[in-house]
Amino acid sequence: MADLETMRHSAAHVMAEAVQQLFPEAKLGFGPAIEDGFYYDFDLPRALTPEDFPEIEARMGQLIRSALPFRREEISAGDAEALFQSLDQPYKVEQIKELGEQTVSVYRQGNFVDLCRGPHVANTGEIGPFKVLNVAGAYWRGDEHRPMLQRIYATAFQTKEELDQYLFRLAEAARRDHRKLGRELDLFSIQDELGPGLVLWHPKGAVVRRAVEDFWREQHYRKGYQLLFSPHIGRLQLWQTSGHVSSYKENMFSPIEVDEQFYQLKPMNCPYAILIYKTKIRSYRDLPLRWAELGTVYRYERSGVLHGLMRVRGFTQDDAHIFCRPDQLQAEVAGVLDFALFMLKSFGFKDFAIDLSVRDPSDPKYLGSDEVWDRAESALLEALESRNLPYNRAEGEAVFYGPKIDIRLIDAIGRSWQGPTIQVDFNMPKRFDMNYVGGDGQEHRVVMVHRTVLGSMERFMGVLIEHYAGAFPVWLAPVQAVVIPIADRHLEYAQSVRDRLLEAGVRVDLDERREKVNYKIREAQLNKVPYMLVVGDKEAADGSVSVRLRSGENQGPRPLAQVVETITRSAASKE
Repeated sequence: MADLETMRHSAAHVMAEAVQQLFPEAKLGFGPAIEDGFYYDFDLPRALTPEDFPEIEARMGQLIRSALPFRREEISAGDAEALFQSLDQPYKVEQIKELGEQTVSVYRQGNFVDLCRGPHVANTGEIGPFKVLNVAGAYWRGDEHRPMLQRIYATAFQTKEELDQYLFRLAEAARRDHRKLGRELDLFSIQDELGPGLVLWHPKGAVVRRAVEDFWREQHYRKGYQLLFSPHIGRLQLWQTSGHVSSYKENMFSPIEVDEQFYQLKPMNCPYAILIYKTKIRSYRDLPLRWAELGTVYRYERSGVLHGLMRVRGFTQDDAHIFCRPDQLQAEVAGVLDFALFMLKSFGFKDFAIDLSVRDPSDPKYLGSDEVWDRAESALLEALESRNLPYNRAEGEAVFYGPKIDIRLIDAIGRSWQGPTIQVDFNMPKRFDMNYVGGDGQEHRVVMVHRTVLGSMERFMGVLIEHYAGAFPVWLAPVQAVVIPIADRHLEYAQSVRDRLLEAGVRVDLDERREKVNYKIREAQLNKVPYMLVVGDKEAADGSVSVRLRSGENQGPRPLAQVVETITRSAASKE
């Protein structure tokens, strides 16, 4: 049985032949295998729609059942150019010229020929169950100044069961898409009038975010952190000293000129914490200093990579900077690692994947000596090994000033997302001349730890929405309960129920509309409200409420005091 990547690459060729059968004038781009399937880029006479997919799949099925052999041929570059010019395939001709090789390989199956290095399966009959998934625009060679092609995405697996499982995961991911749920639940919006990658938080989304941030602040105070606030811009010189201008410029917005001075929208919060540290002489007795900030930063991301809350241009970083002595470093890194895992578990994430991101010694972008990099990496490594945490060593993934631990959280359907990060930095203290006075009365260089325990608040909120499919636990739900009177005569009692819940600290709405009760219940369920409290004659007489849950469960009449206690206890326990 062929390996999955080879089979998918072969399936891409079959898809290209099927599309060319439908559109003989189609111009062919690339067709590689990717992590979850394959794609092929086409220049076509009209835009494809999902209605075209069944015909493409039918023709692919015919080609697979024909068990056409894949035949590899090596020909001179000149002959290859002539071949693809005769086939009116200009993108292939361009590829051959760019390769600059004397000979190239082509693959044939039936009457179809493509420029390709291979390998492929022996024949099309070895391609397993497949599915055409979607179509998207893609610039030729990823260059926005080149033609826009149509990229058809598809997948293939060895067995139908594997394909069905994958399609189920795709459907589940679509159901949980935070962009769709953000609109449906009125949580946030990203609007062209404001600009791409900039998020507007609506009242309900702001409630969820505030609950996350309040818990964040509470836990930081408990861990001995102090909170900072800093401005959104600073003199460009600050970012030159930090090294961001030389090593991170492509991710920074253009400077702003004010009074003949250049200012920079901050891409990172760390230089501000450094400036605060340097406002006075620090003693070894003062350390460690743990300073945290929910600081908004701005980074230039290309329009093509922006994605809802997951990839934005303006976001709030759950940030902190620890200043410590070298002998305190190990304990501080271990403490941050424990804190980060605690925070993720508090929000319902139980599974993680950890990367130890280190430098590539051959890459000149990394600042500082081998000695400081080895010391920083050692501190991170010891923290992971002391907790017996499995990790993947990711060479070349360190930030330019130091190595880091990256924790990827695993959501409810098994996807991984970037979350907490812990970075050890000996370089910025040197660049900013940051010291403390030791017990010997001499100045010594401080060590800096950069860390987040959630990551970008925008990305974390997006992951949180998808993890729970918008049905947040009670303590995070924007509306925890809605009171639904059956008729107008029950409105007065419904108002008293709402007031009782408000007094208890419950986020509650009262649905006073003259709509049918079942309609109101259904709408509350669609809005993912945990509790629906229906009141009529019997409830008003008994001092009770009839409880419905968003799951559809009908718990029937319950004493109001008992329901208030249930909701407040659930919120307090973070259930």
